[in-house]
Amino acid sequence: MRKMFKSYKKERPRLVVADKKGSIYAVPHLQATGMKGGLFFKLAKRDLIKLPHGSELFIMPERPAVGYDPESGGFVAVDKNPLSGKREPCFAVSAFISPGYTIIHNASYIENPGLNILPLFSYAAVCFYKNSFYVAATMVDRERRQDARFMDNRKIKPGIREARRLFPVNRLFRHLEKCALCYNCPAAKNLFLKRYEAPLPTSPECNSRCIGCISFQPDKKCPVTQPRIGFIPSPGEIAEVAIFHIGNVKDPVVSFGQGCEGEPLLVGKVIEESVKIIRRKTSKGIINLNTNASKPEMVKRLFKAGLDSMRVSINSAQEKYYNRYYKPRGYRFSDILKSIKIAKNLGGFVSLNYLAIPGFTDSEEESACFKKLLCVNKIDMVQLRNLNIDPIFYFKEIRMPPDPIKLCGMREVISTLKKQFPRLMLGYFNPSKSRISRQH
Repeated sequence: MRKMFKSYKKERPRLVVADKKGSIYAVPHLQATGMKGGLFFKLAKRDLIKLPHGSELFIMPERPAVGYDPESGGFVAVDKNPLSGKREPCFAVSAFISPGYTIIHNASYIENPGLNILPLFSYAAVCFYKNSFYVAATMVDRERRQDARFMDNRKIKPGIREARRLFPVNRLFRHLEKCALCYNCPAAKNLFLKRYEAPLPTSPECNSRCIGCISFQPDKKCPVTQPRIGFIPSPGEIAEVAIFHIGNVKDPVVSFGQGCEGEPLLVGKVIEESVKIIRRKTSKGIINLNTNASKPEMVKRLFKAGLDSMRVSINSAQEKYYNRYYKPRGYRFSDILKSIKIAKNLGGFVSLNYLAIPGFTDSEEESACFKKLLCVNKIDMVQLRNLNIDPIFYFKEIRMPPDPIKLCGMREVISTLKKQFPRLMLGYFNPSKSRISRQH
């Protein structure tokens, strides 16, 4: 994008807006703001970090930006570019930040009637401050596992050619090639770069109907960001991918349950057989399952077969809000808790993939319920991942209007978890054996 700015003496985070051509402007007389479920807040300097490398700036089409006017002492919507003599329309700007960072505030904007739902990304508040772009976010994981600077396509393609030569008929390798090159999936890229964590997608079907599912949107309200795998790979195909990765990486992780599939427990018997094959060949590395944990008995079978860790995705520790987002088919919230208990009893490492969004995750009620869930279930790790969804749409769907008086703040939520649960790992990525050992 073209960027057009001036330097201003006052060190105040400035509102940014964009015109139709993609030029971004800092508005000199308006302070930047953030949003939580439709409520607006002045951005505090302590909530800001420099825009991380690999992040992207998005224009919010047909959505006026909201800034704070110090002179009037109120929030104002900006739908005409104040820096253009032609009074052209302008729109809000947001940031899709790199992995490893958790959003403190969403971008501030006005949702006009009749607009389509925003695509399935997260929308961080962005501003212009100290002659640079800053975002309302905080780092939760320093690991460079998905840092774009270390994922050069020129190095990925030789890895793909090697896999084709070694495994010419393996459908799962072919699927992951497309994930790496067409959809820029960092997990698939890491497989061919022989580093960190490799994906093992297996299931075309799901028993949830998440309103923010990135691979399946039956009512077409918004486009999917990555199509779902169209076949069930054989145990042998899965094992070949896993053993290839484990054999080439110093501290490897392989994971079932990816963005390009449904719920892996629905093909649990295939996974069980593949885990047995992998463990007959090697004891190295971690075999992980990313799951909704809806089938406790299958979870038991997988851990007995050799599964090492399980990451359970939730948007809320409260059943009513979980159900409104996940829309479970044939399972209950109690099944998730049973699966966690089984995994812990069998010596498994259990993470929560906590899909965070400002205004809900940092509400007093949700924070209290989440801390109770951690305590009762002896959770090993929390992965604070940003929920990729239109924020206004999300709060309408879960039917929870945020109360500004009862919001403790995302930064405070994270700080409290560190203080109250000193043995709890906080991060973004599934940990390797050595990382778990260092934490312990």
